[in-house]
Amino acid sequence: MFSFLISIVALVLGYVFYGRFVERVFGPDKKRPTPAVSMADGVDYVPMPTWKVFMIQFLNIAGTGPIFGAIMGAKFGPSCYLWIVLGSIFAGAVHDFFSGMLSIRKNGATLPEMVGSELRHGSRTIVIIFTTLVMLMVGAVFVYSPALILGGMAGGGTHTAVLIWAGVILVYYIIATLLPVDKIIGKIYPIFAIALLFMAVSLMVCLLVKWPSIPEFWEGLQNRAPSVGVNGQSIFPCLFITVACGAISGFHSTQSPMMARCLKNESLGRPIFYGAMIVEGLVALIWAAVSSYFFFDGGMQECGLQSASAPQVVTAVSKHWLGLVGSILALLGVVAAPITSGDTALRGARLNIADFFHLKQDKVAGRLAISIPIFIAVGLLLWFNLSNEDGFNVIWRYFGLSNQLLSVFMLTTATIWLARKYPRGWQFLITGIPAVFMFTVCLSFICIDKTCIGLPPTLTPWFAAGWAVMGMALLGSWVASIKRKNGN
Repeated sequence: MFSFLISIVALVLGYVFYGRFVERVFGPDKKRPTPAVSMADGVDYVPMPTWKVFMIQFLNIAGTGPIFGAIMGAKFGPSCYLWIVLGSIFAGAVHDFFSGMLSIRKNGATLPEMVGSELRHGSRTIVIIFTTLVMLMVGAVFVYSPALILGGMAGGGTHTAVLIWAGVILVYYIIATLLPVDKIIGKIYPIFAIALLFMAVSLMVCLLVKWPSIPEFWEGLQNRAPSVGVNGQSIFPCLFITVACGAISGFHSTQSPMMARCLKNESLGRPIFYGAMIVEGLVALIWAAVSSYFFFDGGMQECGLQSASAPQVVTAVSKHWLGLVGSILALLGVVAAPITSGDTALRGARLNIADFFHLKQDKVAGRLAISIPIFIAVGLLLWFNLSNEDGFNVIWRYFGLSNQLLSVFMLTTATIWLARKYPRGWQFLITGIPAVFMFTVCLSFICIDKTCIGLPPTLTPWFAAGWAVMGMALLGSWVASIKRKNGN
């Protein structure tokens, strides 16, 4: 438990000190009109209260990532805490802050527009295709996973019950994607965010009361997976793909621009973008600690289970720890998280396509023209999920990898922007180092994962060293080129 509490304190201090440092490097301008004010259209560019923007941003980026990812990551032992803390402070929150603030500076630009403006050479087209595919996968996965939970709660888990709930959620997605951002998202998201935060706080109180004997940093950071059924996975790079949304997630760069179109002042960027990621890291830490107790200190026996998947852990812990009312609120938060990330993912896909083709979205007809093909594609992916026994796992696996590759695009874009802003400085390193690290993680995972190339995991250190050198060389050449153009 001491490692868990140290990690909580470290995250808070990271927001206070490193968050302030990152904010100074960017240089928000309080007097500069934001797109929410200068480009207000009543649909996507809508000024909203700061607290509401924070709640929506938090729920947009949360999904099931800081819950399911942390549960699966906890099987690796206390190294999971370390990645959540360091990843959130130095990578994830920095990534989210720059994706939001650069979008504000570029008139609410989506990720492909930001990448294209900085990297050029066809990067915009590549990223629009890549991000749209990722968001379609998110939409399909986040219809299926809450439908499974709701089907189990209200329909006995039958295939018919899951189909019905999937249909209900998909209809909601259509409505939320088409309506102005303040009509549904602005009204119900804060309520769901409160439910998710209630769940996290309640579980932390339970942890403090129970004070379980869970693995500590000083007992070793080795992989503890063999005792809980995930043999053969190395901490690097598998942990860094497994725990994404609780540490760093490229999906967030598709969500931050939506709230960048609703923020009233640039000075609010740190609490909204950097702060929401830190809160997500706190949620991930709590679930990682709960899961450590579940896997390593008798929690499974307490809940009457011999083994459990991530959704089973959530359901069992909520029912046994929080009582009837508390478990309902907790499960509501768990169900709301993927639903609210799924609908904004599809909204983000609509905005991506609209920006790319310069299509106005102030009229319903314009939104329908883009949304109809999007929902047809999501329907096909959902059918694949439901008609194939391993369909969900296949889509989730490729989403996880694609998600982290997106973070490389965003961090690289921010690095180039900083190199232009500070042609004589070192400031580009605050995004450049995480960019190279995530580049190394992703390509190393591709090399050793059985569903990709499937090379022997014993070669991981050599892959990692090679990809790291390549990443540093590529990024270094870009930065050097920018400095030469600025006469330095």
